[in-house]
Amino acid sequence: MSEGFIVVVAVLIFVVVTLAKGVRILPQGEEWIVERLGKYHGTLKPGLNIIIPYLDRIAYKLVTKDIILDVQEQEVITRDNAVIRTNAIAFVKITDPVKAVYGVTDFSEAIRNMIMTTLRSIVGEMDLDAALSSRDKIKARLRESIADEAVDWGLTVKSVEIQDINPSESMQRAMELQAAAERERKAAVTKAEGAKQAAILEAEARLESAKRDANAQVMLAEASAEAIRRVAAAVGDQTVPMMYLLGEKYIAAMERLGAGDNAKVVVLPADLQETVRGLMGRGKSAGL
Repeated sequence: MSEGFIVVVAVLIFVVVTLAKGVRILPQGEEWIVERLGKYHGTLKPGLNIIIPYLDRIAYKLVTKDIILDVQEQEVITRDNAVIRTNAIAFVKITDPVKAVYGVTDFSEAIRNMIMTTLRSIVGEMDLDAALSSRDKIKARLRESIADEAVDWGLTVKSVEIQDINPSESMQRAMELQAAAERERKAAVTKAEGAKQAAILEAEARLESAKRDANAQVMLAEASAEAIRRVAAAVGDQTVPMMYLLGEKYIAAMERLGAGDNAKVVVLPADLQETVRGLMGRGKSAGL
């Protein structure tokens, strides 16, 4: 093999390698940063691109599609000294590749750290109950807080989602004890309210019963008074009918007393016969 042939082959290999290094075809959704002699020279867009071999080099390859950044879980202390665990996920897009590679060392790590520190700051200004129930508010404040810094790094923060926000294990146990105590307190209050209502109803019932008893006594008294007035009007000045009625009542009462199951001895007045005889004698005298 002659030296000329070797030289030709070497030249052809050199030309092929040079062309391979000088021609770059980029897929859609990527942009490459080109440096010439160590300095930024240009940005290659998707499609066919030509660079100068041995002078230009591809320093960075960037994805211009939406990038998903997972923010690790961390413990955050709220304003009322409660510990919660929270993590997030961010959706960012590179809008300025030059700033993304030269404005910060690692834009992905920078966004993660900024989200973590901002999240601690936002939650630290809230009470535990507010932090657990204000996920949308935290998300909006978080996105707004990091948007300006992200622009300086050539990034656009499209969305930041709070994945989980839960109390720590010790806080969960404390909250369970608090919830149990609250349920017991509500049960005690309900029981006390029921006893109160029962006492009120019982008192109202006693009051109504007393009113009805009083009304009944008044009505009985009025009926007795009316009966006395009628008897008095019927008898007039004559005492014999009155005495006769009293004697009849007296005898009927003695009969009921003697007919009772527990009645063993019936005591009669010593002058019963004289009394009856006197009543009968006076009645005959009055008839004469």
